[in-house]
Amino acid sequence: MMFAAAILAVLAALILTVVRALKGPTVFDRLLAANSIGTGAILLLALFGFMTGRPEFLDIGLLYALLNVIGTLAVLKFFRYGSLGHGGEEETEA
Repeated sequence: MMFAAAILAVLAALILTVVRALKGPTVFDRLLAANSIGTGAILLLALFGFMTGRPEFLDIGLLYALLNVIGTLAVLKFFRYGSLGHGGEEETEA
């Protein structure tokens, strides 16, 4: 019963986060909301795993967390440099 209440609370938070992702005034607000949606999905996976007695959902949640971090870094790099192929060196003017 307690896990069901926690799942409902996380779902309510996810709904509010989706609204923020759709209405976000800047791209960075939307990126933060997308990252929060990923975190909420990981929480849902963990809660569902505990509720059903299947701990392998935690492994899936860990994998999704790693993908969430890598995706966020890729999007931030794209918005900074305009390309994902940028090596990270700053251009010098001669």
